[in-house]
Amino acid sequence: MTSNSQVFGKEAEVAAENTLRRQGYRILGRNLRFSNGELDIVAKKDETIVFVEVKARRTDQFGGASYAVTPKKQQRLIHLAAQYLAQHQLSQCLSRFDVIWYQHDAQQGGHLEHVVNAFEVPGDDLRW
Repeated sequence: MTSNSQVFGKEAEVAAENTLRRQGYRILGRNLRFSNGELDIVAKKDETIVFVEVKARRTDQFGGASYAVTPKKQQRLIHLAAQYLAQHQLSQCLSRFDVIWYQHDAQQGGHLEHVVNAFEVPGDDLRW
């Protein structure tokens, strides 16, 4: 059975993917599962591989996109991205991490915020 939060999360991912496509991104994968986590969206813009974390919220009471991905979550995403790059022999490609914050409520409808290069990768963390 699918919960309301799962449906809401899927709605956010579809909205994020559609927005990225309109902005000229090519989607390489969505909901890519690994043994230690999942990458929401992997896309390519020009020559850069972009790992996109989608965060869906019904309110902004916990902060916006800038608070959506904690340092612990960032480390997990960096590790997953390194795995993806290694598996696809893309380790030499430029890459970055974006966050798409999706908020939807009954009064205002859906609102999407795309934070490009949302966090930096320290040192050699993307090497696998």
